[in-house]
Amino acid sequence: MVCVNKTWKSEEELGLAMFRQLIDQVQHLVDLHGFPPPPPPIPTVPPSLTILAPPLQLHHDRWCFLNLENNLFDNDCDDIVMKAKKSRKSQRKQTRTEDSGSNESLKEEIWRHFPEELYETVIARLPIATVFRFRCVCQNWNSMLKSNTFTLQCAQFIPPQPWFYIITHEKVNAGAMYDPVSTKWHYLLIPKMPTEKIILPVASAGGLLCFRDDGLRSFYVCNPLTNSFKELPTRSARIWSRVAIGIIFNKKSNIGGYQIMLVASNGEYEVYDSIINRWTCVGSLPDCINLPILLNVSSQIVAANRLMYFLRSDPHGIVSFDMESRVWEQYLVPPPPHSRDHALVECGGRIMMMGLVTKNAASCVSVWELQKMTLLWKEVDRMPNVMSLEFYGKHVTLSCLGNSGLIMLSLESETMNRLVTYDIMKKEWLKVPDCVPPHRPTQLRIAIGTAFQPSLTAVA
Repeated sequence: MVCVNKTWKSEEELGLAMFRQLIDQVQHLVDLHGFPPPPPPIPTVPPSLTILAPPLQLHHDRWCFLNLENNLFDNDCDDIVMKAKKSRKSQRKQTRTEDSGSNESLKEEIWRHFPEELYETVIARLPIATVFRFRCVCQNWNSMLKSNTFTLQCAQFIPPQPWFYIITHEKVNAGAMYDPVSTKWHYLLIPKMPTEKIILPVASAGGLLCFRDDGLRSFYVCNPLTNSFKELPTRSARIWSRVAIGIIFNKKSNIGGYQIMLVASNGEYEVYDSIINRWTCVGSLPDCINLPILLNVSSQIVAANRLMYFLRSDPHGIVSFDMESRVWEQYLVPPPPHSRDHALVECGGRIMMMGLVTKNAASCVSVWELQKMTLLWKEVDRMPNVMSLEFYGKHVTLSCLGNSGLIMLSLESETMNRLVTYDIMKKEWLKVPDCVPPHRPTQLRIAIGTAFQPSLTAVA
């Protein structure tokens, strides 16, 4: 951040200073990921000028070569070496001072002629948290983040990892977001969210979060980063006790938009289409689906391409729905032995599941992948023993936040609450810092939340 105590002559100079710092951050990211910096530009010399090459330096900076032709005694050599070192240090110091002054003037000239169209290109590729800090630089930068050209730049760049949104129970419209890249929590308010009833986050697509009230009558969609907010039309008066809820973008339509699907345990389901802004009671599940569908309280629908999946019980298995062809399918898959608290996840088209395996007094989080040929679960990873030992002898419950790529696990017992992220591709388990909202002295117990892709362009 730029020091606020410094007085800037104009918004242009302030913007240039911030942009220089922005480029430094980009260079830091490049260095962090192991990419070599670009070579320095080769200065061009007009043909009319003649440059005399400096004499060749035969000495390495770290060594001092003595003239042995003077027949110096050994006791004089130390004095010669010390004088040579002092001379070398003073020369290097003077050279650095001269180079620093010339480089600063050169940088100022370069930044003044930096193409305007490249500002948006560079900023769109910075971490989301960094972009938000630039809004306070000047009016031009604040308005740039809302421009159509900047929106197009952001749409071409997808953040490498999702964020996680959870409710804090302090206020109905208050939440916390975890950024796994910076490993920091961000706390926020959604001003337009109603505060007179309980509102829960249930699903996400891209940068949009879907919320529902406790009675499943009212639904809300918002972008927590930009406060883009929309209250959906009220559903029909029919109330369902348990539902599976999912949201998916309509990629086939030129208009875009999104669809939200609700599936009840009795087989009825409704679909909301943002383009027509209406709920449609499509009907009931076909006869090939066993009814009733037993759903967990925290059942989340996994969206992969145009398909939606969710777990069912009694009989155990997976139910899928094609949002384009409107075709339902059911796969009866027995659960792994001694397992519970299952959560369906997806990674690159692979259908996977996470859950707790309990044997005697030991509990461990396991990861399974569905074998499409045999329709059986195969264990592909397990939480390291160092982490699992913390749960020995305790009755632990597992909740999964998110269902694609990177998962946050909330492990709770009567005496502890632990948050862990799991990267499916890297098979990496990492502890998450405690979530302690402002004005709250103790750690927050997390059970309700979801993952989302941070986006500055998603519109509710």
